[in-house]
Amino acid sequence: MLIATNNRGHVVKRPSKQAMDTMLADLRQGDHMILERQDEERDGDWYIQVLLRDDNTYQLEYRDGVPAEHYQTLTASQEKACQALRDWAAGEPDWQEGFVWNNIGAMFAAPVVKATDLPTT
Repeated sequence: MLIATNNRGHVVKRPSKQAMDTMLADLRQGDHMILERQDEERDGDWYIQVLLRDDNTYQLEYRDGVPAEHYQTLTASQEKACQALRDWAAGEPDWQEGFVWNNIGAMFAAPVVKATDLPTT
């Protein structure tokens, strides 16, 4: 099931294309929305999110199940951001095309603790 939420607490289950488009169009600078795919059969987090940055660019991020598969891109085009949301929601195989995605998974990895970092007793 798809669930769309925004930072103001608005939640839409099984959002239509129009609902997704409206939520994106209603973003103000600093606002974000998340479109999450919830499936009891699949482990992990599956989502795409959009942040309208202070410079009026759209920061898109998506995660494919695990923190290591977390990617980010920027676009100045609201229409490109909208199309990415629609295509991701529809499960289109090439929805990422037209963007340069950077893997930011390392930002979400658990810190590595070395034996030398542990307190001695």
